Amino acid sequence: MMETYYSGSYWLARPESAEACARRAERFFHLLGHYDPAWTCWYETADSFEEARKLQFTPNAASFQKLFAQEENHFGDRFSFYLWTGDGQEETSSVNGSCGSSSLQLPSTCVVQPYAEGLIADRVLTAPVMTKVLHAMALTWDPEWGVATSETHRDSVTEKAKPGTFVGWVMYFSRLRGKVPPLPAPVRIEPVEDKGTLVILTPERFTASNPEHVTLAARVHELLDRAGLMRPLQPWPAG
Repeated sequence: MMETYYSGSYWLARPESAEACARRAERFFHLLGHYDPAWTCWYETADSFEEARKLQFTPNAASFQKLFAQEENHFGDRFSFYLWTGDGQEETSSVNGSCGSSSLQLPSTCVVQPYAEGLIADRVLTAPVMTKVLHAMALTWDPEWGVATSETHRDSVTEKAKPGTFVGWVMYFSRLRGKVPPLPAPVRIEPVEDKGTLVILTPERFTASNPEHVTLAARVHELLDRAGLMRPLQPWPAG
């Protein structure tokens, strides 16, 4: 069975206006487009692939504000979006997210489903690109926690996949969660300005079928848990 991957960022209880969320989304898509040319042309959804390909979307703040004004993308104080790209039904990528909510239970999110197979997947499913994607999420959405990882491995180590509670290929920890401790090689630790820290488990593609990767992830989970970093999301502090 093919191993699939995703990159996601998550945070709680941070109310924001549609305008503020639109600016964050514009900046994120701008950065994403720099990482691979396949992430420069986006579409809205429709009842068929052919119809959706006619709905090209320009990912700027004005377009996102229009999108958020639509009833189906505006739930209380939560603004949501779903965009996709790809030249054929068998090879697509998508980004979905929500922003602006004051909810203490349901997190705001930004999730990238990268290309799963083919030449583009070979380009983007690498540690450098997935690290850049999570770095961009940290800069633009200012989440509490984020991960880029194998869905197969995630499902093998957690039943409900609560954000902040499991280890993945690349992880992001906001400074609000605490300090990342020293971790064993080949793990790398990188700062994201003054916002937080990225943790990259392996320089090659992390896979659930590699026993060394699985063992390393378990060891890193133990060390991060001991440091108090493996816990569910908390309400975002004011100020």
